[in-house]
Amino acid sequence: MVALPPRDGNGQLLSGLNDRDASKTAPFMRPILNDIHHNPGAEIVRYARGRDNMIALSMGEGDAPTPDFIIRSVQDALGRGETFYSPPLGRPELRQALSAYYLRHYGHDIPMERFFVTPSGTSAVHLALAAVLEKGDEVIAVVPMWKNLLGAMRLQQADIKPVYLDLSADGQDWVLNVERLFDAVSPNTRAIVINSPNNPTGWIMTTDQMRAVMDFARARGIWVISDEVYSRMVYGVSCAPSFLDVAEPDDRLLVINSFSKNWAMTGWRLGWLIGPKEAEQKIYDLVLYDSLCPNTFTQFGAIAALEQGEDFIAEQKIRYEHNMQIVQSYFDDIGGIIAPRTRMGFYSFFKVDGHEDCMALARNLVDQAGLVLVPGCAFGENVKGFMRMCFAVSEPRLRLALDRFATAIKR
Repeated sequence: MVALPPRDGNGQLLSGLNDRDASKTAPFMRPILNDIHHNPGAEIVRYARGRDNMIALSMGEGDAPTPDFIIRSVQDALGRGETFYSPPLGRPELRQALSAYYLRHYGHDIPMERFFVTPSGTSAVHLALAAVLEKGDEVIAVVPMWKNLLGAMRLQQADIKPVYLDLSADGQDWVLNVERLFDAVSPNTRAIVINSPNNPTGWIMTTDQMRAVMDFARARGIWVISDEVYSRMVYGVSCAPSFLDVAEPDDRLLVINSFSKNWAMTGWRLGWLIGPKEAEQKIYDLVLYDSLCPNTFTQFGAIAALEQGEDFIAEQKIRYEHNMQIVQSYFDDIGGIIAPRTRMGFYSFFKVDGHEDCMALARNLVDQAGLVLVPGCAFGENVKGFMRMCFAVSEPRLRLALDRFATAIKR
């Protein structure tokens, strides 16, 4: 039973405050929401809202529609009446399809019971963090990092300790100092959170680095939470290294993934989480009090994507690599731009000489070029001078955006 504040015989609060005064002193909503309110990327999108002739290269999605074969599978499911509640961790046929997918592409025979289907990759992030973190737990986060990951940790009221990627001496690569990561760990560390392949930088963690981190974490009972949403987006290879390559089945490892990027399904809101078998019931219980279950009919589209979607992934990777080369060519012509090479995905993360204030540059690009990019400060304190550009658009639109960018920068 909740204890009510003491009152006198007239019903007044004994503190001397009346009900109205008391309501004014209580927080309107959770104070933690004030800590996550500031989102530099969202701020620039709002700044550009309502203006004509804008080119937005800020969102983490391309302009390709979801493939027809995926859409048809959902239409068929709706026609069959597949509109009722799903099992909380996903339909068994989708969990089995995920198991078969990992065996084909990663070489790992993971039983379906270790796959937990979620209502988006973002939901998988929140479930993973909620499953292992208490208020005040220390989390080691390798940054720059997708801003929603950082925000989700703040919502869990974790104590975030960043370990920053370094820029190589020639400015061409991002590098992780693993020893620095290990040095950051304390007795209070509960989890290490890593996003590789990395949004926004394009950095890809090596298998040797993953093995070292997994061994280190295993010896200390620390969880590793690995966001591997872009693992199939690496140019020239089937997939990036995964922590699953170096982990034991019962390791304290949670792997996050999503259908959004691979198959142009950002609006479908469906993802998955991989964990040890012992986590199944705990994640099940969390889901019951969160979303209850993932959307039912979209799961049939997900099965089609897993089983028939390889040609689409291959085509998009060729397109992204081509567009990346266009961006790099423009930057070389403009000069004065530090643009570490990316070998994955559809982002360029770069810095323009003489523009240390990324928020000011982002606003100027909106005002002068009609171009919306994400300021680097959205991804971590150490990259305030950087900008992120999503180049997963048609070549004519990309060239128009880059022409505008070049004109604005040269003014």
